[in-house]
Amino acid sequence: MNIENIQIQIKTFFGLEQILAEEIKKLGGRKVEVKNRAVNCEGDLGFLYKINYSARTALKILVPIHEFKAFNQHQFYDRLFKMEWEQFMDVDQSFAIDATVNSETFKHSQFVTLKMKDAIVDYFQEKFKRRPNVEPKHPDIKFHLHIDRELVTISLDSSGDALFKRGYRREQGEAPINEVLASGMLQLAGWDGKGNFLDPMCGSGTLLIEAAMIAMDLPAQIFRKRFAFQNWKNYDADLFTKIKEFRINRVREFTGKIVGYDIDARMLNAARMNIEAAEMEDVIEVKKQNFFDSKKELFPLLMVFNPPYDERISINDDDFYKKIGDTFKTHYPNTLAWLISSDLEAVKKIGLRPSRKIKLFNGKLETRFLQYEMYEGTKKVHKLEDK
Repeated sequence: MNIENIQIQIKTFFGLEQILAEEIKKLGGRKVEVKNRAVNCEGDLGFLYKINYSARTALKILVPIHEFKAFNQHQFYDRLFKMEWEQFMDVDQSFAIDATVNSETFKHSQFVTLKMKDAIVDYFQEKFKRRPNVEPKHPDIKFHLHIDRELVTISLDSSGDALFKRGYRREQGEAPINEVLASGMLQLAGWDGKGNFLDPMCGSGTLLIEAAMIAMDLPAQIFRKRFAFQNWKNYDADLFTKIKEFRINRVREFTGKIVGYDIDARMLNAARMNIEAAEMEDVIEVKKQNFFDSKKELFPLLMVFNPPYDERISINDDDFYKKIGDTFKTHYPNTLAWLISSDLEAVKKIGLRPSRKIKLFNGKLETRFLQYEMYEGTKKVHKLEDK
């Protein structure tokens, strides 16, 4: 691997590609190219460490190491067996493989994963008379196999555990929002730490913590203990230490307020535990408060929230969303509010025309991330924007 010019693929969620691309450009990525649910770029080894440590909307960061075409399973195995696997791992290191397959020739991801495992193990057995171990849960080295029709791409997974696992979540609610999605929503909403932030239905506090991390410019993985690249042969521990120190020195003071409401005491307790794990008790305030009985207390204010699902709180959707709209109009003048919902009929009951609509996925649920602008007096007319 040429450590000065590494080809990198960064995975993200649908709808967050442009946000991720901007993050990558700010962090120093070269030749940034937006793909579907991914961004490709180039950088050196230090940049690879930096984006793993800092990028908020990255799910997984891959380094392609080999590409070829295979038209049957024998070609697939033979091409893999001929790779010089000792460049990427030692025989006494464990490994795992995850796979994404879109092919008529290779229909089953489990089958091709097994064939790749066999090729790696057989290679080491023939060359070194020893076999590396497969360790699915906590491998030393993680490979990613991607097959698109006949094109096979083998990559090293530089992250290991998915990057939404920030390390601060101690408790979660019944419908927690993914940390990467939460950060992407905040950036789409324009949150930059200037002003004040409210999540009026905060659940276990993910949006609050991600908002605080953005406001203070804390690296996304400041609490993470380990990355897969730390087991690579070319790992430079001194370089990674310098990169972490440089990023920590950029952390800034936040003078606004970040507040969360919820009516569920159990959720508030979970939020407090997560906030404490993130060492944010001095930055984030949560309190038991029904949003529908609340009034605007912070100026200026950005509001972003994920209304509860039926599984968590039994709600009458029409009435629930109507109350959201009534509260917006009555108690939150001159406020920018965003919410995410998969119930596109129910949100019409809010009674306000969204000024932006962005398609996102919350897990497998297709959703819309909706922006509402509340004004005192005559409401301006906004063109509806579908993305």
